[in-house]
Amino acid sequence: MHAAPAWAKALAAAWFGLLATVAFVAAPAAFATLAPADAGRYVGRVFVVEAWTSLAVALLLLFGEQRRARAAAAAGEGSVMSTATLLVLGTLFCTVAGQFGVAPMIDAARAGQGPWSFGALHTASTVLFAIKGLLVLALAWRWHAARGG
Repeated sequence: MHAAPAWAKALAAAWFGLLATVAFVAAPAAFATLAPADAGRYVGRVFVVEAWTSLAVALLLLFGEQRRARAAAAAGEGSVMSTATLLVLGTLFCTVAGQFGVAPMIDAARAGQGPWSFGALHTASTVLFAIKGLLVLALAWRWHAARGG
């Protein structure tokens, strides 16, 4: 069996740690200590940094996983479209949709523009972030539960 390399396992676990820290530490702490408008701007900036970090990590893991999956497929032990590949692609979708699709619409809704309310867009953004977190958790879990590598 061609298991994920140790660096990929560690990176996936660290990525989940980043997402959990943003969701359960940085955002709540900002809103607990800053004025709502200041907290919103701060957390917005945190999510921009998180999105770019997520894109970089996802691409590194995707390229590494595709290399691993091709070797496994060549050995007759799987497909190049592995579960891990699908999980990483899902995280990429959530990151791109959230940061480059929904986030700009949130800014427009704050300014009273666009067909969607701030609340609806914030909910959509939160759901995409939560799905991304679950996908990363599933990826890290699968890789750490796998033997070898």
